Amino acid sequence: MTPTAPAMSSQEADRVRATERMRLRALVDANVGVARKLSANDFQLINPAGGSLAIDDYLGAIRAGDIDYLRFEPASPIVVRLYDRAAVLRFQVNFDLVVFGLRLTHQAWITELYEQRHGAWQILWEQATAVPNDPELFLESIKPRS
Repeated sequence: MTPTAPAMSSQEADRVRATERMRLRALVDANVGVARKLSANDFQLINPAGGSLAIDDYLGAIRAGDIDYLRFEPASPIVVRLYDRAAVLRFQVNFDLVVFGLRLTHQAWITELYEQRHGAWQILWEQATAVPNDPELFLESIKPRS
């Protein structure tokens, strides 16, 4: 698979970046309608604890307030590689969130796969790798919950 031609890739990469920024804003605003529209039906999140969430579980946790993003914003440029109707994104983010009542503020690396479906970019996979500033708090946050 080879990257898309540079002339087209610049504009399309900007579209993917704009879509990702819109999705991050929707997650902070708990606007699950917008976040759902920007996510593929078969979306899967791998969180820093190694857990996997499907789109309905992820957005359900946001809707219920179990996951409350206070801040979720890029801390580095969003690097985009385009391949036909797929895009891979990689960037650092600043997180400030509450997960099941535990507040976490740290950075993370994000790697995502977007696909173009029916003319729109949708996120398919997301992998978050924490860069914890408080290892003890991070370890507490990944303990299994009953």
